[in-house]
Amino acid sequence: MTERPKPFSGIRHIALAVPNLEDCEKFYTDVMGMELLSRANENLVYLTCGNDNLSLSRAKGPTEGDGCLDHFGFIVNTKQELEDWYTFMKAGDVKVLDEPHDHADGARSFHCEDPAGNVIQPIYHPAISGQKFTPA
Repeated sequence: MTERPKPFSGIRHIALAVPNLEDCEKFYTDVMGMELLSRANENLVYLTCGNDNLSLSRAKGPTEGDGCLDHFGFIVNTKQELEDWYTFMKAGDVKVLDEPHDHADGARSFHCEDPAGNVIQPIYHPAISGQKFTPA
């Protein structure tokens, strides 16, 4: 395996596939205080508290008992770091699901699986990449 790239900047992106998109969007904005970051289309919205990204997509089928987690994202600071992680994972024993690709909002990502089958999205996202947090 090639040398591991710079560490990720944290988990600040979670994607939920929900059967009631409008109700969930209202809950996360009205109750939880999140703001609309962008509306990709009628089936996908991105919300934020200012330093994170919650993706809510309309579920394509039943979710009861299966949960709603679609994937979670590890943030990288640059598009080059994303490419380095892709190369590193492809060279190792990681199940990579797709190639790095651009999103309409300027983000770039790819998907892979952990050994339990959870989908992970290494992602460069201009709204939250490059942020550093100082513990209290």
